[in-house]
Amino acid sequence: MKAVEITQPGPPDVLRLCDRPMPQLKAGEVLIKVHAAGVNRPDVIQRMGHYPVPPGASDLPGLEIAGEIIDGDFAETRFRKGDMVCALVQGGGYAEYCAAPARQCLPIPQGMSAIEAASLPETFFTVWSNVFDRAHLRGDETILVQGGTSGIGVTAIQLASAFGHRVFATAGSDEKCRACEALGVTRAINYRTEDFVEVVKSETAGKGADVILDMVGGIYVPRELECLADDGRLVVIALLGGSKATVDLGHVLRRRLTITGSTLRPRSVDFKAEIAENLRNKVWPLLESGRVKPVIYKVFPLEEAVQAHVLMETSTHIGKIVLQVT
Repeated sequence: MKAVEITQPGPPDVLRLCDRPMPQLKAGEVLIKVHAAGVNRPDVIQRMGHYPVPPGASDLPGLEIAGEIIDGDFAETRFRKGDMVCALVQGGGYAEYCAAPARQCLPIPQGMSAIEAASLPETFFTVWSNVFDRAHLRGDETILVQGGTSGIGVTAIQLASAFGHRVFATAGSDEKCRACEALGVTRAINYRTEDFVEVVKSETAGKGADVILDMVGGIYVPRELECLADDGRLVVIALLGGSKATVDLGHVLRRRLTITGSTLRPRSVDFKAEIAENLRNKVWPLLESGRVKPVIYKVFPLEEAVQAHVLMETSTHIGKIVLQVT
């Protein structure tokens, strides 16, 4: 099969189209003829040599795919040969064929193309796990999403808004702020010209945000603690601003704050299967009704994966970047 491999750690041009053997299926896996694969920030970090591949996973980049099931172990799944699905995988998505745990597959939402569906799994699994399971966003609580026009950002904004929450988001330009507001944000904050702490406090009568979804880390963390409401929860899911921060633990004690975080890729199939079931029951109806929509910025053919990574690193995109495989 044709695939895109990482020849060595480095810039985008270390990606190379190559020939690889077909995936060998394990128990509980299905073989998917890939129609499209999402491009995500973890792919870039892996390409640079900073995101180790979990034991037993493919070394090929690509954490989400959509396509047709052509073979596999159907003992523990409702899927069958010929079904069109999208799936979260541990790697191997940049290829013509990919193995996926059957329990991490979801049907392509009705009326949606494979390209649109390929943009869903990585961000929807991540947002559901961190915002709703880990941070327990509920009731009339508010959320601040850092990086509102990223793939994670547009998903978090839409889901939180669809479930009735007040949403704030940061972005790096006025154009991106308007895009966030079009997705359901109450108030978008241009982090280059505004202080997100001041804006959120002002918009919430001094209370602050109940939940913050953070992809920056580093120097953002102490400011985010100031921005949280009492009993607030900060969830860190990426470290674009660095892995170290100095915090005033007095804030945590006096105001009962929670600082947490997670990575999804190394978690078990059982853990991800539970998320998949929640998505199927609670989120897929929103996608099929059009209340939540995939936001795709640009589609590249598989052989132009280098250009897709170049675009990802510019951070000029709004929404997802997708590779079309067939």
